[in-house]
Amino acid sequence: QLKEFGGTSVQAGGSLTLSCTASPYAYNGVCMGWFRQSPGQEREGVASIERDLSAKYADSMKGRATIPRHNTNHTLYLRLDNLKPEDTADYYCAAGQYGGDWCDPQRASTFHYWGQGTRVTVST
Repeated sequence: QLKEFGGTSVQAGGSLTLSCTASPYAYNGVCMGWFRQSPGQEREGVASIERDLSAKYADSMKGRATIPRHNTNHTLYLRLDNLKPEDTADYYCAAGQYGGDWCDPQRASTFHYWGQGTRVTVST
């Protein structure tokens, strides 16, 4: 129901945009978000956004990530700027039914639908 696109290899300092297409049922969830998992690391939240387009970002991504959400075409995006080698990870799109305080990249447990991930590799 969720599928990510756009993972690629980029040089440090570069930018890229990931996209996530969703079935109408998954996309109509109140909350959508992006998470990532680096090799040997735990999954961490990147950003979340509600249907009213209010967004939250992990502290490590503030100023370097934006999470546009286009409700008309059921697509979620993640724009990443000034990429660093430590941004290398598999990036996952997710959707959940709870908003407000529950729609937060720190609350992965509230997201019930997950994509398969797309890999981003940042080289020096």
